[in-house]
Amino acid sequence: MALAKKSSRRIVVDDVEYRWRVRRNDRCCEYHLGTLGYVVEEAARPGTLLVVDTGRPTVMAPGRARAELVLPREVAAGVRAARSNGWTPDADGSPFRLRVSAA
Repeated sequence: MALAKKSSRRIVVDDVEYRWRVRRNDRCCEYHLGTLGYVVEEAARPGTLLVVDTGRPTVMAPGRARAELVLPREVAAGVRAARSNGWTPDADGSPFRLRVSAA
């Protein structure tokens, strides 16, 4: 399934254009319910979707900063990590899931 252009952001990683958006629901990340995640796809030829779980909670806990923020540099790092772990964004197939640590 392709990401809608209206609800996604553009990012270029290593001369390849991608679209991404933050996901805050259970369907995104199955590792821990209620964690913040994002999805990425190649812009030119949407194929296999990258689903990244940040491990950070989506709700704001007392005394903690808002966790609902994903920076473009984090998305770029996630794309690079997924590519080095075998994600082929231009191929068809089921979503590629990646979990990054909640640093």
